[in-house]
Amino acid sequence: MTQTLVPKKTPARAAFAAWIGTTLEYYDFAVYGTSSALILNVLFFSPQLPTGISVLLSLITFAVGYAVRPLGSLILGPMGDRYGRKFVMMLTLFGIGGCTFLIGCLPTYAQIGSLAPILLVAIRVIQGLCLSGEQPSAITMSLEHASERRRGFVSSFTTLGSASGTLLTLLVFIPIS
Repeated sequence: MTQTLVPKKTPARAAFAAWIGTTLEYYDFAVYGTSSALILNVLFFSPQLPTGISVLLSLITFAVGYAVRPLGSLILGPMGDRYGRKFVMMLTLFGIGGCTFLIGCLPTYAQIGSLAPILLVAIRVIQGLCLSGEQPSAITMSLEHASERRRGFVSSFTTLGSASGTLLTLLVFIPIS
């Protein structure tokens, strides 16, 4: 029989923290995806472009966040091993939230022209890098704090967080659309 030095409440707290963190991460990420088709295409791309093209360009900036995720994993995975999962989770949580804030503060195409979409893509790259580190760190942290028998159940709360964040985004955008 093996003994663990982790207090009994810790697995539940780790699962809850992982769920909340992933919910917030995916909420921030999904807010961009949803707003890109509704709002951001008008704000960050030339009004001379046909609507379909500006929506497509806006959705491409959303895809950029996913395209850089493998690179983010290569950067943040070793950081988690070196500095700990909690550090990486906090870094990514503040990183993706900070990027969402910066996107909200960005000047529009009407204010700074072609620099607006360039800055938007740069922020989306950072946001995508951050997203790649949160969920794997949360799952690993949950697994490390769970008993061997309950690891699958405890780590499932992290995956539930991605669905919860997406659902929360939909609930926010229902009145807008």
